[in-house]
Amino acid sequence: MTTKHLIAATDFCVYHQLEHTFITDLQEAGLVEVKIVNETAYIPETELQKLEKIIRLHNELDINMAGIEAIIHLLQRVEDIQEEIRLLKNSLKLYE
Repeated sequence: MTTKHLIAATDFCVYHQLEHTFITDLQEAGLVEVKIVNETAYIPETELQKLEKIIRLHNELDINMAGIEAIIHLLQRVEDIQEEIRLLKNSLKLYE
């Protein structure tokens, strides 16, 4: 498997001054996808924005893992509801 669009988790942790266990905990909680290639953990580029948001919650606001899980769940729920509203508005326009 190619690592073209993957960032080594160790490099990411060094750059952000994180323990590797933080990434592992996020993966176990289902908050971040981590790919294993040749026994090395990699983070897909598509996960970077979400992961950096989580790091800001943890570092700047000092939120623990349980709090991060709750916040990410609620943010996802808000996005889902906004998408549903958009679809309903589009459906309603058909009847106008």
